[in-house]
Amino acid sequence: MNTMMELLIVAGRVITILPLLLVMAIFMGKRAIGELPIFDFLIVLTLGSVVGADIADPSIQHLHTAVAIVLIAVLQRLVAIIKLKNRDVGKYITFEPTIIIQNGTLLRENLEKIRYSIDNVLEALREKDVFDVNDVETAIIEANGSLSVLKKPHKNTVTLEDINIMNKTSSLAFPIIIEGRIQHSVLTKLNVNETWLKNQLKNQNIDETNVFFASINRDMQLHISLKNQHEVEIPPLYN
Repeated sequence: MNTMMELLIVAGRVITILPLLLVMAIFMGKRAIGELPIFDFLIVLTLGSVVGADIADPSIQHLHTAVAIVLIAVLQRLVAIIKLKNRDVGKYITFEPTIIIQNGTLLRENLEKIRYSIDNVLEALREKDVFDVNDVETAIIEANGSLSVLKKPHKNTVTLEDINIMNKTSSLAFPIIIEGRIQHSVLTKLNVNETWLKNQLKNQNIDETNVFFASINRDMQLHISLKNQHEVEIPPLYN
């Protein structure tokens, strides 16, 4: 009998708590649900913990949970208002956007600051239909962790469609050096070897130990990002 009562209590809490969560989610706004910056992520995580404990443990006072949910939602809304009125506050409770590619060059120091690997970047670029780092004018990791990409003007497919010209070849590059390590399996599939690669680097007066990332396209053109890339001019960026 006690077990049945506890199950009924759990069912009643689920039925009553979900509408309250829906109302509070609408109250907090679309930003909190869709983009999930770090502060909003913590808010959602806390809400999940509070609701989960309330549903799983019938001994917890249900009214206390409801009050906690409302207070958390109000706190999130107040912080959002403060951030709108004072940008300096926002900088302390969220991440800053970070430029990771500029003019086709991977910026090693910025990647290390946000703990992103080259594999992470390449995957995110492919999700944006970009298969060659050299096609990117600027790529930014936003405060919520998403990637924004600005392609170089001549790589903009919309422009090509506007003048009814189709690209005859796809823009696809194969990574052959990732974080300083040569990808021998890729070289083999491209019918070249490490000696060929080293000669290419030597012809460009590049020390192979200073290569952070290198890729090669279908025309066997090499594109390189160095570990110490000082000549890249990074545009100012504001959150």
